[in-house]
Amino acid sequence: MSFVITGDDGLTRCGWAGVEPETSYHDEEWGFPLHGDDAFFERVALEGFQSGLSWRTILTKRENFRAAFAAFDIEKVARFTDTDVTRLLGDAGIIRHRGKIEAVINNAQRAAELIEDEGSLPAYFWRYEPAVAPEPQSQTTSPESIALSKDLKKRGWKFVGPTTMFALMQASGIVNDHAVECVTRARVSDALAVHRPGESSPR
Repeated sequence: MSFVITGDDGLTRCGWAGVEPETSYHDEEWGFPLHGDDAFFERVALEGFQSGLSWRTILTKRENFRAAFAAFDIEKVARFTDTDVTRLLGDAGIIRHRGKIEAVINNAQRAAELIEDEGSLPAYFWRYEPAVAPEPQSQTTSPESIALSKDLKKRGWKFVGPTTMFALMQASGIVNDHAVECVTRARVSDALAVHRPGESSPR
């Protein structure tokens, strides 16, 4: 049985979502299907920044990240220069890690190429949906996340390891990893039943 908690509101949630801002993120975003190229790009970037850190750190700085990276507009970030890298390294509102900052800019350029080749980021990432859903909260990587990571690295992406890509799959609905007892699991399943991303890519 997955670790769950019951909040003051009487609702049962995944165990990591007991306090804000995690609770709101869990209830409103985590696991719900992502639509649009820029939305997927933002999540890849944030998952990369999270590597080695807590997700709470990312959530508390999220609006700062959006301001610093042009709302994660792929076309704009792809044109960032060394001047922007210097600016971002001086921005105390984000995580000032040169490798991660440069990876976001690189990945924007690679994302533009991937969209040109594959049609959209949702269409590409959803190809890695597992044929059999894993047991909720039972793993941190999967054969699909390993394959996704390998292909992205082959395409020149950075900070896209198998664990990071599995976290992306959890966050974007490709894997519904809410605990069976979690109140949000059924809502995510319902959202996926209405529309699965990948057919089109609104910006």
